Amino acid sequence: MPTEPDRPRLSSALLSFIQLESAGGILLLGATVLAMIAANTPLVSTYELLLDTRVAVRVGEAGIDKPLLLWINDGLMAVFFFLIGLEVKRELCEGELSSVERVALPAVGATGGILGPACIYSALNWGNSGAMDGWAIPAATDIAFALTLLRVFGDRVPGSLKAFLLALAIFDDLAAIVIIALFYTADLSPGMLGVAGAALLAGVALNRRGVMNVTAYVLLGLALWVALLKSGVHATLAGVLIAFCIPLRDGAGRSPLKELERDLHAPVAFVVLPVFAFANAGISFAGIEFGDFLDPVTLGIALGLFLGNPIGIIGVVGLAVLLRWVALPRGVTWAQLTGTAFACGIGFTMSLFIASLAFEHGDGTYWVADKLGILLGSLASAMAAAAVLGATLPRTGERRTQH
Repeated sequence: MPTEPDRPRLSSALLSFIQLESAGGILLLGATVLAMIAANTPLVSTYELLLDTRVAVRVGEAGIDKPLLLWINDGLMAVFFFLIGLEVKRELCEGELSSVERVALPAVGATGGILGPACIYSALNWGNSGAMDGWAIPAATDIAFALTLLRVFGDRVPGSLKAFLLALAIFDDLAAIVIIALFYTADLSPGMLGVAGAALLAGVALNRRGVMNVTAYVLLGLALWVALLKSGVHATLAGVLIAFCIPLRDGAGRSPLKELERDLHAPVAFVVLPVFAFANAGISFAGIEFGDFLDPVTLGIALGLFLGNPIGIIGVVGLAVLLRWVALPRGVTWAQLTGTAFACGIGFTMSLFIASLAFEHGDGTYWVADKLGILLGSLASAMAAAAVLGATLPRTGERRTQH
């Protein structure tokens, strides 16, 4: 059976990504704790008032008037997806996704990481059309928390295992983008879709003409965001679409894309995602009964995250290895891959985001169940991943001996 060569030395861009995402995961945890405190203390009225505060931006008669919560979910998260788009383009052009050999294993794993959770959730909620809108919630992975968990083990984690997790998460993000576009759109406005298409074509034209000024692309991105917001397609997609228009490099070897990615990475890791977590993770435990833990939506999300990811990832990867379509990286065992698959069940911010789209037009029936399921499933996944990786990763001295 072919084996993929081990790549213990990660590229500087990949290493920087992992370090920032790991540090951001700690801040995410702090923001989550603050949100839980705010939602379960006398601060709850202030917390809800803050998120319900109307914020309006107007130019003449036209304008956007939304609660602060929706500005965070539609606006700040567009910046997050813009960064995701930049990272995906870089990885496709010259990184972990730049060759078939590097793409195959994480692509297969990501497929299982979507199918497994979706099947478990659907099996528990089949026949309930309202609840079935949440089928994609447990299929999301929070890369910041997952990488933070791996970083706890330091040099014991093979570089190829970190690269696999990052590449799988990138495919997971791409899948989330497609899912949002196909399944979580409101009534469409052909006129505004036309405006959005024109803005995107203008971005492509700038790229083809070799325009290196990122300001021009950012302004087009703002126009695209407004058009998509008004069109019924979720506005966060604007970030991904305009990111693919940013040039990778100019004739002198300078990379506008990498420079913009570097400039955005810290603000997204340390501001955008923690603010999103603070705004969305505030679940009140007042009135929660034992039956709420057995709600099919709660169970579907929690079990989808905790069991669906490892079953789906290991099952599909195992089948692909058996058929000789892919091979595990050298130095990575099935047990270590299982621990990483459990880490993929830490959905959190991405699951919260998908949940906000899945049930945003509902009557609030699932607002407790979805957050409760996400918290339970993510916590259980983190604990399982830590236990499996802690037991199977080589000690530092053993790892040096192996190399």
